Amino acid sequence: MTSTIAAAPVVTTTASSRGLIRELTRAQRRLLLGGVLLGVGGVVSTLVQPKLVAHLIEAVSGNRPVAGLITLLAVLFVADAALSATQGYLIGRAGENIVRDARVLLSRKVLRADLAHLNAQRQGDVHTRLVGDTALMKIALTQSLAQIVLNGLIVVGGTVMMALIDVWLLLVTVGCLGVASVASIWVARGLRKAALVNRADTGAFGADLQRVLSALPTVKAANAEGREEDRLAERADQARRSGNRVTILNALLSPVLNVGLQASLAAVMGLGMARVATGSLSVADFTAFTMYLFYLVSPLVLVFLSIGTYQQGRAAVQRVDELNGIPQEDTPGPGDGSAAPVPRPAPDGGHPAVEFREVGFGYGDRPVLNGVSFTIPRRGLTALVGVSGAGKTTVFQLIERFYRPGDGAVILDGKDIAHLSPAEIRGRVGYVQQDNAAMRGTLRENIVYAAPDAGDADIAEAVELAGLTEMIAGLPDGLDTLLGDQGIGLSGGQRQRLCVARALLQKPAVILLDEATAHLDSDAEAALRDSLRRIADRCAVVAIAHRISTVVEADRIVVLDSGRVRAVGTHQQLIQGDELYRRLAAAQFADGALAGPGAEKPPSGGKPSIGKAVAPNLPTAGVAR
Repeated sequence: MTSTIAAAPVVTTTASSRGLIRELTRAQRRLLLGGVLLGVGGVVSTLVQPKLVAHLIEAVSGNRPVAGLITLLAVLFVADAALSATQGYLIGRAGENIVRDARVLLSRKVLRADLAHLNAQRQGDVHTRLVGDTALMKIALTQSLAQIVLNGLIVVGGTVMMALIDVWLLLVTVGCLGVASVASIWVARGLRKAALVNRADTGAFGADLQRVLSALPTVKAANAEGREEDRLAERADQARRSGNRVTILNALLSPVLNVGLQASLAAVMGLGMARVATGSLSVADFTAFTMYLFYLVSPLVLVFLSIGTYQQGRAAVQRVDELNGIPQEDTPGPGDGSAAPVPRPAPDGGHPAVEFREVGFGYGDRPVLNGVSFTIPRRGLTALVGVSGAGKTTVFQLIERFYRPGDGAVILDGKDIAHLSPAEIRGRVGYVQQDNAAMRGTLRENIVYAAPDAGDADIAEAVELAGLTEMIAGLPDGLDTLLGDQGIGLSGGQRQRLCVARALLQKPAVILLDEATAHLDSDAEAALRDSLRRIADRCAVVAIAHRISTVVEADRIVVLDSGRVRAVGTHQQLIQGDELYRRLAAAQFADGALAGPGAEKPPSGGKPSIGKAVAPNLPTAGVAR
């Protein structure tokens, strides 16, 4: 049975989102609480003002002193402004802190995510969630919630004060506003759904954009600019269409509510003036009631606008929470989430550097490895060979525990890697990838990336072993030479040797070289082979190579075929005993000649060179020419 690599589970539950909100806001509770308390002070100041105006009107009508009331009103106006400004600062600062915490949290989750699940995500969409959606979270979790709470308090407080002045006028007001409020809530719910679709469409555009930018030379070489432009335009149109739906629903919120407010104002003015004329309502009370109604207009509009913004923010929170729920690679157990396997003891009489025991693995329904077993000695060069798709790179990824086997076990230094931490595994294993990952920065920064505390002597040794000394000496800035994204500024072979130096600087027990000589010329390849022989004297070196010349002097060669170990031996043993290896080797030499221990000397009598000595008893049938 092979393991199945599936997409990360989508976490969409409201309870999960609430948990993320609590986690992010917990550290900012002082700022948020302070902002809310200041806002409450501002609400009290606002609600007192109409009542004081009523008292001022009564004082003027009764020829009583008004200086004190005017002074108190001025103080309240200034206090209201100061409290509002301070409250806005505290809430805004809390929002920025929440965005920072969210980005740090998600960055940690992405960097430590299980690769099988992370690779199922679109990388551009992951970027959008980390950057764009976290920014929207700030608005939802701070500004919008604060506006809803504080303006809601003004609405409630104003309604209570209006009830104390005249219940009948209040009932007329509530009746008109109630219909508008129900319609606004319906619009707000639709806004949240539309916003979620728009965020997904925006993420899809970002994913396609990143895909094109990461392979721009390939796009240009294939004359595919026009096709990619059309594809990106289609994605942009899709985001625009869903964005327009958000815009329409957002634009409807204020007009729907304003209709109710205008109807309320008209009804209150008509009914109130009639009651003033009959003497059942004083001018002062009518003025105060009208002021409260005017005071409710802006807060009520802001409440519903904030609800709309909060709904958009909730869509962002949901998308961020999905990313927050991505499985982490340090979770015990195989990739399917089952419990960790029982530890397997090391073989009697010591143990090899790496051992595969009946390992099975697959990507979804496509099996890659089936019952693979072999060992890698603690010293020497071991090579993995086989046709494309035989599972060679998968073997390396299982050793690094980028993926977990579905069956069997991978043993590192006598321990099942299922029970080792990622840091422990990768501290013992150096890995040179096939695609030569170099990053923006100096040569020195790239070389010491896995060992940032390395000294100059160690750096010089790694550079020498990787064959970079002469190249670096010829650069004006030496190790401080700046490289562009993906190592722009170096040739493919130079980037490859840089990655070899990076792996050597870790001083690992095992070095994995995935096509490490793919971009090297014959001289550079010969130099690297000499380096590998020296490196193999002190640690295990495992190399994947399509070039037989790279592994012809390997101490052990493992031949993989259709996900199984076909044969194990030296070059000469495999030439004589395995048809597949013989065909792989012969196909790489135009004259059908092969090198290896025991090979015949060339006619000139000189020493046999790689690819030039004649292999004994090599049948010509099936040999590629």
